Amino acid sequence: MKTFIKVTEIWVPDKERTRLEFGSGLYGSFTEFKTASEHEHFAFDEGLPGKAWAAGHPIVMTRLEPSHFKRAKAARKAGLTCGIALPIFSGEFLLAVVVFFCGDDEEHAGAIELWSNDPANLQTLQITDGYYGTLDYFENISRTLKLPEGQGLPGLAWASNMPVLIENIADASEFIRSTDARQAGITTGLAIPICASGNRTYVMTFLSAKATPIAKRIQIWTPENSRLVCQTGYSKTNNELAALFESLCVEKGSGALGRVWLTGMPLITGDIENANYNPELESLTSMLAIPVIGQGRLKAIVAFLF
Repeated sequence: MKTFIKVTEIWVPDKERTRLEFGSGLYGSFTEFKTASEHEHFAFDEGLPGKAWAAGHPIVMTRLEPSHFKRAKAARKAGLTCGIALPIFSGEFLLAVVVFFCGDDEEHAGAIELWSNDPANLQTLQITDGYYGTLDYFENISRTLKLPEGQGLPGLAWASNMPVLIENIADASEFIRSTDARQAGITTGLAIPICASGNRTYVMTFLSAKATPIAKRIQIWTPENSRLVCQTGYSKTNNELAALFESLCVEKGSGALGRVWLTGMPLITGDIENANYNPELESLTSMLAIPVIGQGRLKAIVAFLF
């Protein structure tokens, strides 16, 4: 199955906390781009990860040019055309930067959006930037929208300050663009609120098409008492898999998800068998787990499974 996200990386501060160094990544068949990345470093405000660190909020680069992207030559050779960097902060301290790369081709349908409220109008969210693959019409419609708190997928995440996952989004009344989503073939939507300083609010949305989903599976885990529980998950049409995840509880420090809860650090693992999953149920081979942190506490973990 092709996925909309082609490469995923995690960059972490070095011991002096003055530069970002390579932590881990999922590269699939893009081995040359992996080689170009593993020994790279980024200073504050340098390259895509460094700029997200300096900005204090997600950054979308729709053109990977040598003037501002250090690995431009390797990215061009791999067919990667867009990069999205998501910084993970605890208060004012950076924990890590998660980077996603996408590429253009005829079947590359889906979207990753960054929503924010304009300083001149803090009451509504609008698109700051985004990547839509081949969905030009859907992009044009989306860029005209302004959403108040609690309205639409980004507004719901803003109001709850929690990640929100909607399946069958083309039929969902709470999704303002449902008719346009149906026309574009978009089936699933995920919104992640991003904590930022001041009055600015940021929300990242991942809109997944059936042919090229964001990931094979997306789940939201939340802490309840002393354990993590799976609150919701993409593709619950597999009843056997849904029942398994709904019955799972993860202790702090146990498995990949438990380590994310313990450390507050995002994590990439290819060891699904020891990450609280049975890989045979859906041919899962790897996972990216992103913590959602608010006021220094873990509010949720969003897991992308590939």
